[in-house]
Amino acid sequence: MKMFFTGLAAFGLATALSLGAVQAETAGSEAEPAHFPIKHPVQQNWSFSGPFGTYDKAQLQRGLKIYKEVCSACHSMKLVSFRTLSDLGYNDDQIKAFAAEYEVQDGPNADGEMFTRAARPGDYFPSPFANAEAAAAANNNAVPPDFSLIAKARGVERGFPTFVFDMFTQYAEAGPDYIHSLLTHYDETPPAGMQIPEGTHYNPAFIAGKSLAMAKPLSDGQVTYDDGSPETVEQYATDISAFLMWAAEPHLEERKKIGFRVIVFLLLLGALVYAAKRRVFAGVKH
Repeated sequence: MKMFFTGLAAFGLATALSLGAVQAETAGSEAEPAHFPIKHPVQQNWSFSGPFGTYDKAQLQRGLKIYKEVCSACHSMKLVSFRTLSDLGYNDDQIKAFAAEYEVQDGPNADGEMFTRAARPGDYFPSPFANAEAAAAANNNAVPPDFSLIAKARGVERGFPTFVFDMFTQYAEAGPDYIHSLLTHYDETPPAGMQIPEGTHYNPAFIAGKSLAMAKPLSDGQVTYDDGSPETVEQYATDISAFLMWAAEPHLEERKKIGFRVIVFLLLLGALVYAAKRRVFAGVKH
């Protein structure tokens, strides 16, 4: 009996030590997140949301200015041509002048050599780097992603039951919501005990980790607006997010109009088919 209680006491001591070790390990890792992003994006009020949403051209023009003055130093937009800026309200002369501010590679010439020239409306936004290796070397070994489709390629899953309601509200703005959230969460400080890798920057809205290589790109007063809009990080983030949504889906308005017409057509067709069925089988006993 004495040996039994001795063994029981030893087992209890071992269990207590094990629990203490687990608790100590848990306490030491409480600051390290297990899921990302740490903070989920907040749904914004976009002009292009919903089945009848449209782009705000003034907002898109402001977003283009932010891309040109801030983002284009690192990020390409190789699938967007200058001529499509007509969607933003620019005329042909303005587009030609805007494109001429960029240089693109062309050729070969008569001597078989490549050369650079001023861009034309039919050209695409050029990359700021010659290749991916040069981009990585200039950005802490992280290649800045192309911005052509970034608003459709990024987005945080909203989970159940939210996605069920999204089917009825036509929510498709996860990408802009995420971009806006990422750009507006740089000023937050990491919790005590969280280890941030050297050369990276803490951002609780980042979808792939607790920090990323890109430093805070926007600050208040950085870009001057000509229309009197607030020159704040919040406004900048909203405008560039909307612009990148347009870049990824420039035909959004047309798609929604076609979809609405198709639905109306199907409703009318269904009503006509039902009326024809009632007329044809009116004298048939059931």
